[in-house]
Amino acid sequence: MIVVSITMHVLPEKQKELVQTILSMVGSTEKAAGCLSYTLFCNLEDRNLLNLLEEWQTRKDLDQHLRSELFGILLGTKSLLTEPHGIQIHTIHQSEGMEAVHAVRGK
Repeated sequence: MIVVSITMHVLPEKQKELVQTILSMVGSTEKAAGCLSYTLFCNLEDRNLLNLLEEWQTRKDLDQHLRSELFGILLGTKSLLTEPHGIQIHTIHQSEGMEAVHAVRGK
């Protein structure tokens, strides 16, 4: 699985515009081949700090998304930000759930 975290420090007067732009992309992106999730988060202490979390089945799926018109639209929102998009791409080779917590806690 590939996880992409995109941090955006948005200009206060452009926050609503950026959120609306991203929300308009959710449906189409979630239907893309290999998309597991596409979720926008807003920082509770700073509403102008947004994080877009994307999960993809394979790197090939992500690469196709990165070449897409929709991702180009996201990159085009740079004029709404106080600094460039912070993009981190993580490759996950193993994932565990609550069973790992129970194992460590002895329950």
